[in-house]
Amino acid sequence: MQVEVRLFAALREGRFGTQRLELAVPCPVRDLLQLLSICEGEVFLCLVNGQHSKLDRKLADGDVVSLFPAVGGG
Repeated sequence: MQVEVRLFAALREGRFGTQRLELAVPCPVRDLLQLLSICEGEVFLCLVNGQHSKLDRKLADGDVVSLFPAVGGG
């Protein structure tokens, strides 16, 4: 199965912006984070197909996962 992963802001550093990944079986977003070496604590917002999602949501073929870190500023 194939999913598209979109990383934003600091999560892109040393990684990628957008990439299609081939996964052997449906898995939760949490497993995808491990595959990408992203700690759960780094992710502030997770969207699957444009809708807020928890990290235990199982992914399906064709899903688009967008991951955002907490953003500070002032």
